Amino acid sequence: MTKTYIIADLHGRHDLLIKAIERIEQSSHSGGTIVFTGDYVDRGPASRQVIETLMAGPQTPGWEWVCLRGNHEEIMQAGCLGVLRWWLPNGGGATLVSYGAKAGGNAMDALTLVPDEHLAWMASLPVIYTDKHRLFVHAGVQSGVPLADQDEQKNTWMLYPDGSEDGYGDLHVVHGHHQHEEGPLLFAGRSNFDTLAWLTGRLVVGVFDDDVAGGPVSTIEIKGPHFEDMRRAA
Repeated sequence: MTKTYIIADLHGRHDLLIKAIERIEQSSHSGGTIVFTGDYVDRGPASRQVIETLMAGPQTPGWEWVCLRGNHEEIMQAGCLGVLRWWLPNGGGATLVSYGAKAGGNAMDALTLVPDEHLAWMASLPVIYTDKHRLFVHAGVQSGVPLADQDEQKNTWMLYPDGSEDGYGDLHVVHGHHQHEEGPLLFAGRSNFDTLAWLTGRLVVGVFDDDVAGGPVSTIEIKGPHFEDMRRAA
């Protein structure tokens, strides 16, 4: 039996990422796949460290990582091209500080601190990943639209209506993006794993049996400090 694990919406919480990887690897000594569904940057304190860890890939044999693109990677890429009006109010300032910028300093001057290879890596990320039973995406997928014809902006930005059970044909959709502190939200056709982890310090990893269709067979809960506590201690 092989398993696939899902980590959603880290938003600069490198501490939670490291704890999650450790717990996942402890749970399966034979390896497996970890799918990261995007939004690695902004808001939290360590976006650069998250990107560097993901770019380095798994350090333990037997593991495969799949990194998808989220809307905040898109916002950051635009911000680093000088379009700051969306990025800075949505957590971009914290990202620049993680790259060495001075808090409250000139953002345009700080853009040069972000390595080109980080931006190139973000630009290269796919939007959708599928296996035998599931479709993984940052925000959602358009029902009835062939995968080759999907609107990538909708895949990274859309919100499912509250309570929607939508899947994608026979595939169970696994996503984040729509934050629910009480999550994950588990429905017949989809699972939403955005638990507002960057703020609350509570990250929930979904565990899927590669041979069994549908939602997760279990979850792994990772707990770290609340963001406000981290900020007061800094």
